[in-house]
Amino acid sequence: MGSQYKQLTLEERERIYALKEQGKSSRDIAEILKRNHRTIAREYKRNRYAGQEYIPCKAQEMSDKRTRTQRTNAPLKNLQVFLYVRVHLRMRWSPEIIAGRLKVDIPGESITPETIYQYIYGKGKKYKLHKYLTKSHKKRRIKTGRGVHKERAHSRIPNAVSIDKRPTKANNRAQVGHFETDLMEGIRSTKTALSVTVDRKTRYAIISKVKDKTAKNKQKVLQITLKTIQSLKRVGKPIVRSITTDNGSENTNHQELSQELKVPIYFCHPYHSWEKGSVENMIGRV
Repeated sequence: MGSQYKQLTLEERERIYALKEQGKSSRDIAEILKRNHRTIAREYKRNRYAGQEYIPCKAQEMSDKRTRTQRTNAPLKNLQVFLYVRVHLRMRWSPEIIAGRLKVDIPGESITPETIYQYIYGKGKKYKLHKYLTKSHKKRRIKTGRGVHKERAHSRIPNAVSIDKRPTKANNRAQVGHFETDLMEGIRSTKTALSVTVDRKTRYAIISKVKDKTAKNKQKVLQITLKTIQSLKRVGKPIVRSITTDNGSENTNHQELSQELKVPIYFCHPYHSWEKGSVENMIGRV
């Protein structure tokens, strides 16, 4: 984006009036004030009451009143932020990316992702901005905790290693090579599925088709795809460092897979699929 626009000050308006009285053109005034000539022309057009003579103090009052009205009508802090959010939503930027980038593109301004979501599903609902979000949900889905099963004491997978033991670098996304994996299923009557595996740090995704949802085929697909990645490793710097999955029956062969790939496999707590949020999000995108 270009440089941030700044409103004319009362001092600048007084100088505009004085220079205009001296017979200077809008372009001459703009050059003296280091402003765009369109700004000067717009100032004369917008801030003269009922077409009367241009008066600096009156022009300032009209500008201040217009700014207050814009800030009241714009639901996202001010007009500049409002327009920035609207434009970039249509570019399919997520609210998280918009909130992070706004501080860089417009220094001094900030907004939270939650504020943007509230606008999309609140005052901005009539503009149907939800269709530009990743999953395009018409209604906002918020975790309420209702209907969540009680956590079981143990995983139903034999010898499963809990996600609690996963390295801190994996939890913090501080290191490449910590993957999450899951099956993406279609309708129940369909045997085939997609195996989706995502690196937590880079979000690099591997999507493979499996003939059925059995542990044998899931293991086979992971061995092929992750071994290919492992072959690219540097000496002493493995690319595949761990795998995180859920307690689905397709993961019962985890010990054989762990031995074959020489990497640990961690399991989410029962009914806590959000603990492998990277792959869940990727499946939603797919």
